[in-house]
Amino acid sequence: MKWYPIKFTPILQEKIWGGTKLASFLNKKLDSDTVGESWEVSAVKDNISVVANGVLKLKTLQELLEIYNEEFVGKKVYKTFKNEFPLLIKFIDANDDLSVQLHPDDTLAKRRHNSFGKTEMWYIIHADRGSRLILGFKDGIEKESYQKSLQEKKILSILNEVPVKKGDAYLLPTGTIHAIGAGVLLAEVQQTSDVTYRVYDWDRVDTNGNARKLHIEEAIDAINFKNKGEKASYTVQKNSTTPMISCQYFTTNVLSLDKKTRMDYSKIDSFVIYMCVSGSAKLVNLDFKVDMKIGETVLIPAALNDFVIKTKGVKILEVFI
Repeated sequence: MKWYPIKFTPILQEKIWGGTKLASFLNKKLDSDTVGESWEVSAVKDNISVVANGVLKLKTLQELLEIYNEEFVGKKVYKTFKNEFPLLIKFIDANDDLSVQLHPDDTLAKRRHNSFGKTEMWYIIHADRGSRLILGFKDGIEKESYQKSLQEKKILSILNEVPVKKGDAYLLPTGTIHAIGAGVLLAEVQQTSDVTYRVYDWDRVDTNGNARKLHIEEAIDAINFKNKGEKASYTVQKNSTTPMISCQYFTTNVLSLDKKTRMDYSKIDSFVIYMCVSGSAKLVNLDFKVDMKIGETVLIPAALNDFVIKTKGVKILEVFI
């Protein structure tokens, strides 16, 4: 197989809190004014990504994994995950506040949902003035005070709010209470999981007057009352790889380039995903030339180790296992 950088057709998700920034900032073609998520690379059941370019066009992500195995994802990754693709890659537009929520860890998610847990990271692409995130609880909050606040409808008084700006990045371990605040556009890297426990949804109802389901009982065993997320401390280095966030589930770096750069992934036994968050570039070798611009996501198969990025200015999130 002559491998090349693979693009997938975005899977757009309407949300009660969604907006139009995926179009205005990231060039997505929207059919609605309430699109909240663009699933860029997904192996979630009923939402499996389909190849959009090259000789593999119309193949699904799952088919590529099952046909090409370690050639596609890497020996180490395939040995660990077999035919389960381990990451879910998204862009998220919060036109309104998301629900206050958390995700179970691997053990609890496996037992209850036959799923991976959901450790995730956020990279802020844009934040309106005054935007914030909810990350964990205020100091001193424990199970009893949390349950009391729910009963008294005072949960907002115990949440930890953090102002946010473009370029901020956070790692959210499982069990962390969190919410993306209104006005935030971000890139999300997470374990492949669609399991979410909502504990508060701002008393919203849909057009039929129905509130979204909460998961108060399920959540209580999954909450880590100490976690407030982990803010990445990094300074972007031009024309090199800047480490940003790394955990047992994934590594995310920043590539900020303004000149031709050769990439060598021969020492990384994993597929690599590029999320373009600024500018544009061409990925080139003797066998291919693939354009990439802001808002696009490209998967580099594990067997594709050597190519050149041609650009006059691009910022890429580089993700691998």
